[in-house]
Amino acid sequence: MAGKILIAPSILSANFGELAQAVRAIGEMGGDMVHLDVMDGAFVPNITFGPKAVADLRPITSLPFDAHLMIARPESFIDAFAAAGADIVTVHLEATTHLHRVLAGIRALGKRPGVSIVPSTPVETLEEVLPIVDVVLVMTVNPGFGGQEMIGRCLRKVERLRLLKEENGYGYLIEVDGGINRSTIRSALDAGAEVIVAGSALFNSADPKAEVAFLRGGW
Repeated sequence: MAGKILIAPSILSANFGELAQAVRAIGEMGGDMVHLDVMDGAFVPNITFGPKAVADLRPITSLPFDAHLMIARPESFIDAFAAAGADIVTVHLEATTHLHRVLAGIRALGKRPGVSIVPSTPVETLEEVLPIVDVVLVMTVNPGFGGQEMIGRCLRKVERLRLLKEENGYGYLIEVDGGINRSTIRSALDAGAEVIVAGSALFNSADPKAEVAFLRGGW
């Protein structure tokens, strides 16, 4: 998939009473992976679901599960989410003191480690772990709720991550999550985003397949 823009629809914007159908719909609309927004009501002001929901959804699709752990003490839960079937496990720099250890632990479980930062966190805080991650997720909204407006300034961090990747030969994918829609996708891709997380723009669309194509750059 080198050079391809990957689309990771988020089930946060789906009907939680029909999550199985939402996962099937992601495949039908042409999504490349399923983005799982895991929230604990502590690290972010909302609660979604835990490892059991991930395990129950896992048999429904062969698409990779992209588990974004917006939770405090993620080191206590990575084993459970790995066992549940997550393929990518992304933790927040702000949520754990021993980030390097947590990321190495994800890799040791045979999963792809990812790291995320909220809008107020600068890229410079990530530099020590960039060589060991597969995904860097830049939040372009304050996490906790879907349907928010993108904070445009956050795309400067995407540009910086692209430069660091090119200069150092790093292998991580740059993922962007928050306020992605037809109005903002071009600026995100121009900045260097390679994985696009979208929720309401897809699940609230009359033609999600056309929206996925547009977000890939099909304008």
